Amino acid sequence: MSGIEGNAGAARVDRDLAFEIEQFLYREARLLDAERYDEWLAMMAPDIHYWMPGIQARYRADRADVLSRTRMAFFDDDLDYLTKRVDRAKQTTAWAEDPPTRHFHMVGNVEVEATALPNEWVVHSLVHNLRHRNETEEQTLTARRQDLVRRDGTGALKLARRLIRLQQTVLQAKNINTFL
Repeated sequence: MSGIEGNAGAARVDRDLAFEIEQFLYREARLLDAERYDEWLAMMAPDIHYWMPGIQARYRADRADVLSRTRMAFFDDDLDYLTKRVDRAKQTTAWAEDPPTRHFHMVGNVEVEATALPNEWVVHSLVHNLRHRNETEEQTLTARRQDLVRRDGTGALKLARRLIRLQQTVLQAKNINTFL
């Protein structure tokens, strides 16, 4: 699962740490909404894996893996590719962003689990992204996220892994110029 391993019997984390990680996710959402992408990139660990696989509606009897690295993904990015996507979005020739999309990210249901490493935590959350363009275009994306958040050598929290499970199986948008 993209290198993020939860622990079913994970020890609870203390309230202060859970609050700090929750605030980290809220800050990330605010930076994305404000198009402060360079600050957002600074929240990523150097080995970030940002993965949003395509979702297929499958019958329960179908035993194929729901998530597969061999099938289509909307995002399957490392830090270098995330940086390229940000740089492309900032260009004046980025027609999909002129006029700019107005984003609204809402993060909730944040749950933090301890891992075997004292400086890493698995974080579950839900995200609701509303995208507005021009006068009438509106797109909603909803997803479950599973993150690996790590404290680096400076004491800062960094996003090391993100698995985004969209709830939509078909995207109606003209583009997916957003980060979840």
